[in-house]
Amino acid sequence: MSKPVVAIVGRPNVGKSTLFNKLVGERISIVDDTPGVTRDRIYGDVDWNGRAALLIDTGGIEPFSDDVILSQMREQAQLAIDTADVIIMVTDVRSGLVATDEEVAHMLIRSNKPLVLCVNKCDSIGDPPPEFYEFYKLPIEPIAVSSVHGHGTGDLLDAVFRELESYTEEEADPEVISVAVIGRPNVGKSSLINKITGENRCIVSDIAGTTRDSIDTMIENKHGTFNFIDTAGMRRKSKVTDQIERYSILRAKMAIERCDVCVIMLDAETGITEQDTKVAGLALEAGKACIIAVNKWDAIDKDNSTMPNFRKDIERDFAFMSYAPAVFISAKTGQRLDNLFENIVHVTNTSAMRITTGLLNDVLATATARVQPPTDKGRRLKIFYMTQVSVKPPTFIFFCNDAELFHFSYQRYLENRLREAFDFSGTPIRFIIRERNNK
Repeated sequence: MSKPVVAIVGRPNVGKSTLFNKLVGERISIVDDTPGVTRDRIYGDVDWNGRAALLIDTGGIEPFSDDVILSQMREQAQLAIDTADVIIMVTDVRSGLVATDEEVAHMLIRSNKPLVLCVNKCDSIGDPPPEFYEFYKLPIEPIAVSSVHGHGTGDLLDAVFRELESYTEEEADPEVISVAVIGRPNVGKSSLINKITGENRCIVSDIAGTTRDSIDTMIENKHGTFNFIDTAGMRRKSKVTDQIERYSILRAKMAIERCDVCVIMLDAETGITEQDTKVAGLALEAGKACIIAVNKWDAIDKDNSTMPNFRKDIERDFAFMSYAPAVFISAKTGQRLDNLFENIVHVTNTSAMRITTGLLNDVLATATARVQPPTDKGRRLKIFYMTQVSVKPPTFIFFCNDAELFHFSYQRYLENRLREAFDFSGTPIRFIIRERNNK
């Protein structure tokens, strides 16, 4: 299922990014020691009264500027508009209603998307300043907001989610496995899908960044029915100078959110790069089942140690994803594609696996007897029981006497014991720690 998308749009310097950060809140400042997590995202989750949406920020629009940068901003904003279910148009009360605001408003109205008008920088408490009432000239009712102080953001979100009342999340067909093919540019993602389908479904070239949008391709074979999502290559942030490419990364992120399995493609010729691990980190963060596909295996010189050595490199650089199986393929020749499909089906099943509470607690009892829970200042961790609460990824709650005593290292130990007892290959496992009084 996918979340509705809300785009923040407006001319430059009206406070779009400040509003974005206020609406997303502390979700944007995720600890950045996890691969793939960055602090200056252009997308983030917004939650309001039990409902959620994906919020995307855009560069400022100058409708008639010939400036190259501003024209790129206009193009990337148009991509956001095309993607969005609701658009927030941001204006600046201090400068009043200017001609560019009117042009932007008419551009957005022509998109036929639901539109909410935010008059930003109304920072004083009480009635908005007189300039606010100029915005009633536009055919959209204005809402006074201070993105710095948060005034009016509740009214703004109320209006946004009213427009989303008719939005219904698309239920995925349980018989279809959705697969996002992700990776840095030019590793062969489009070539893989073209080989699988036997047709040139995706544009293939040696120019990095050819695939701008995410492209869905339905495939049915002896292994089952699959929806393959080809995504734009994700390169290092410092290399993302083209604003449109930033939105390609956004769409790749959205593809990860709506897939069942991520196929993380590597290039056997160039080896593993830091960007490969960051791409994988996006899939890890989303809790998706993963397969590492080493492409172009036909193009390198091999001996008996080539594959074992490459596996060691994967184990070292993808230590945070040690559960993900690696497949050595060739999108050009079709080498080991059957093996890839077998792994896709397998990790889909493991990510949806449920374990009974009785079996889980048998494993927990054995594990805690083998290695005693940690102590601190004479106080020992007591784990009363555990139970599984969800799948995709498998998520478990532990009830204990003191969550602070439940150190990360002991959680990792218990995760390893669970993986030994049950086949969770290909899928991350998540733990939730809850305190409970020992009575």
